[in-house]
Amino acid sequence: MPNWGGGAKCGACEKTVYHAEEIQCNGRSFHKTCFLCMACRKALDSTTVAAHESEIYCKTCYGRKYGPKGIGFGQGAGCLSTDTGDHLGLNLQQGSPKSARPSTPTNPSKFAKKMVDVDKCPRCGKSVYAAEKIMGGGKPWHKTCFRCAICGKSLESTNVTDKDGELYCKVCYAKNFGPKGIGFGGLTQVEKKE
Repeated sequence: MPNWGGGAKCGACEKTVYHAEEIQCNGRSFHKTCFLCMACRKALDSTTVAAHESEIYCKTCYGRKYGPKGIGFGQGAGCLSTDTGDHLGLNLQQGSPKSARPSTPTNPSKFAKKMVDVDKCPRCGKSVYAAEKIMGGGKPWHKTCFRCAICGKSLESTNVTDKDGELYCKVCYAKNFGPKGIGFGGLTQVEKKE
């Protein structure tokens, strides 16, 4: 059937879209006023639109509806949300929060396995993640725990020494574990035996 009214039909309201008010997305035309997220009705533009087949969404709603689900895939600051996903046709909270996910994973992911095998800091005993890890004495340390055990001086690869699983600056190591006597910074005089 020929289109006698002018432009293409709007993907949202099915009315004619004239060139002056046309926005194109995924090969379809929309009125500027109809270019809205199908879930939250937020106005969209070329930087905020995410298309799925014949539907258009804002990136947040698209991620909630079609993105990965589960622990570690939160959206926004802090990744905590009271959004149940009802406006997206999702039923995220079924019953109590504990019944929504199994207590033991049936097929643990690479991410879950990595979380179990996190190294522990020898100084504080807490987990050491890659972003804060410094290796010293063959063990992983937090940047804040990578200090001399005696004087507390912050250490670097150029001034660190280790003994029995502890880290020391070179000065404290020499004073406490280095050779003693004249010429070694220990005794300044030879004691006479009587």
